[in-house]
Amino acid sequence: MTKAGIVTVAGKPNAGKSTLLNRLVGQYLAMTSPKAQSTRDRIVGIRTADDVQMVILDTPGLLEPRHALHRSMRAAALNALGEADVIVYLVDVAHDMVAPLEAVAGLDTPPRAPVLLVLNKADLLGKGARRALAELHPGAVYLSALTGDGVPALLAAIAERLPESPFLYPEEDLSTQHLRFFAREAVREAALEQLDEEVPHALACEIEEFREASTPVYIRAVLHVERDSQKRILIGSGGQRIKAIGVQARKRIEGLVGSAVYLDLRVKVLPNWRRNPAALARFGYSLPSDEKK
Repeated sequence: MTKAGIVTVAGKPNAGKSTLLNRLVGQYLAMTSPKAQSTRDRIVGIRTADDVQMVILDTPGLLEPRHALHRSMRAAALNALGEADVIVYLVDVAHDMVAPLEAVAGLDTPPRAPVLLVLNKADLLGKGARRALAELHPGAVYLSALTGDGVPALLAAIAERLPESPFLYPEEDLSTQHLRFFAREAVREAALEQLDEEVPHALACEIEEFREASTPVYIRAVLHVERDSQKRILIGSGGQRIKAIGVQARKRIEGLVGSAVYLDLRVKVLPNWRRNPAALARFGYSLPSDEKK
């Protein structure tokens, strides 16, 4: 009998969740920017090997929300916890203390699904620190999402806990999300890598047009910011920064679609979009159900 189910990867911002998703799937699906809060919605990766299929959900970092976008991100993470058959609770032990998932997520009761405590960046620990953690958390899995050390043990632990089930998706599928979604993320990732701390959190990307049948593939993307000063930073002197963003994003999108791409990249100002429910919906971010009109 085959096994299959939803594996939700959860944790604080910058715990290494996206790096782990890419490692488990064997494909670069989720951006791995060092800037906190870069993952804003669930990203779905599918790993099918032998008789086990894992539908892996990379989620936004669990944080205390300060505005509507944060509430949307938190809702995406909490919904993914509720849907999980197995939860991988990832902790960056090189920088964070190990707190219970219920406390980090603000849950009143433990999740329904079994929780695997996974200690990332364990390769950076000294022997004494690792022994101390082993005494406190005897069932934890130690790994490095960056190098892959410990991943086989994690895969075995997940498979052991998944329910018996037919595969949920065709074996060749790597994600349930469309190229349009990954093109949006590629543009946003390229922008994040070019920017300092002033602009990234105020940045949204919208794919206005995606003509996959044209040669080259035509994509019109808009980067939205909240202020004119941010727009000037994003464009750069003589348009050099936005040009560099476009070149970098186009290369990654070409790898995804497998053909040449013409990326028409523009910048617009949409004041306070992070606090505007209509703007969030336009960009594909969903607020908690009790906030929806």
